[in-house]
Amino acid sequence: MRILLIEDERELAEALSAALGKHGIVTDHTVHLVDAVELTRQNLYDAILLDRRLPDGEGLSFIPELRRTGKDTPIIVMTALNEPKERIEGLDLGADDYLGKPFLVEELMARLRAVLRRSPELAELKITAGRLVIDPLHLSVTVDATPLDLPRRELLVLSALARRKEKTVLRSTLEAAVYNYEEEIQSNALDAHISRLRKRLIDAGAGVAIHNIRGVGYLMKEE
Repeated sequence: MRILLIEDERELAEALSAALGKHGIVTDHTVHLVDAVELTRQNLYDAILLDRRLPDGEGLSFIPELRRTGKDTPIIVMTALNEPKERIEGLDLGADDYLGKPFLVEELMARLRAVLRRSPELAELKITAGRLVIDPLHLSVTVDATPLDLPRRELLVLSALARRKEKTVLRSTLEAAVYNYEEEIQSNALDAHISRLRKRLIDAGAGVAIHNIRGVGYLMKEE
């Protein structure tokens, strides 16, 4: 899962990004609304976490601007402005949820799962391929109901390939699923993840194979 975090408290943003990363979530972070608008033009996000008090304006102004583009990406407002009238204002403007600061990461994760379940495209979040069943939200994989332990980045690669099984997935698409836009990606990092993932899948008898489409990307096929 990939989310956009619009938050001007850098320490909070870094802590949130690290905590969400442990749940298999790739986070793109910005402190400015103008940059957030551009990022939503360039990328597809599963959800957006939005603060209200931002350096270049009121965070709630972002919601109708995004909706005018036709995007219905779930938005959770996270803010210290948490009086009833402030919550009502945010929800009436189109926020899917409203979370007062401070909060527990576990509560944020629960709210993320809840708003994603409302989306028709994401209502069925489990992915199946071969003998695999992948639950991206709960960060779990099973092979014939037996748990398969995978490092976080390998799980993200696996989810991206399994969602598009029998289709070639571009390297850039896989990298976007695994790394945020601020990370420096080593030239062979993705290949190393896939090499290790291949071995784990073979050892587990997962019933899928990952093929290298030279110069383009990778393809997962069921066996």
